[in-house]
Amino acid sequence: MTAHLYILTGGSRGMGLAMAEQLLQPGNTLLCMARTASTQLAAPAGAQLLQWTLDLAQGAQAAGRLRDWLQAEPPGRYASATLINNAGVIPRIAPLSACAGTADLDGLAQALRVGLEAPMQLAAAFLGATEDWGVPRKVLNISSGLGRRAMASQAAYCAAKAGMDHFTRCLALDEAAKPHGAKVCALAPGVIDTDMQVQLRGADASAFPDVGNFAQLKSGGMLTAPHDAAARVLAWLQRADFGTHPVADVRDA
Repeated sequence: MTAHLYILTGGSRGMGLAMAEQLLQPGNTLLCMARTASTQLAAPAGAQLLQWTLDLAQGAQAAGRLRDWLQAEPPGRYASATLINNAGVIPRIAPLSACAGTADLDGLAQALRVGLEAPMQLAAAFLGATEDWGVPRKVLNISSGLGRRAMASQAAYCAAKAGMDHFTRCLALDEAAKPHGAKVCALAPGVIDTDMQVQLRGADASAFPDVGNFAQLKSGGMLTAPHDAAARVLAWLQRADFGTHPVADVRDA
């Protein structure tokens, strides 16, 4: 067995796309899940790429499809299996009291479903379907410093990431109690120059008190390029002590 399986959500843009590009190495099978397929991804010789276009706000459907696919894979095909929950959504940037309209309420629900509900459902499907594979397994949840530090006008995103951190802690306890449990970690990747940062620094200052801080990150050259951030995250994934701390930050390396 020399093939390694990677399952990645949100791999069509930003750091997710950069991770997908770096994971497409000979010997790897990469399954990407996103609302759109990336035309930038191509598998080199010896690698396999699958792109599922689906809505992670419908996490139960995505998890069910993943479970069924994993259960149909031939026994002994992979030497390892890894799930990377990377997808996330920023809803309207405004105080929660200003988000009472139907569209905003739907946006809050979507942020929590994509950022917290789907990762839990996908982790359940992944771990349940691979439990008898007898190979090393990992779950890497891409968290955020905002799951550990409150920020005005982004209650849903902060709550989703805080929930991700804590469900990862619980999951680590579950897996540690098993003879061949998976290694799990919720990892904050630092501040990255992505579309999410564009949204934050372009927000209305009257509704988002931190807009100046995000603008300063860009003007001060303090944002990490997606390619570099992806390399740091994937390097953390390969650490011998991965999962020793279920909640971590790449800046603590």
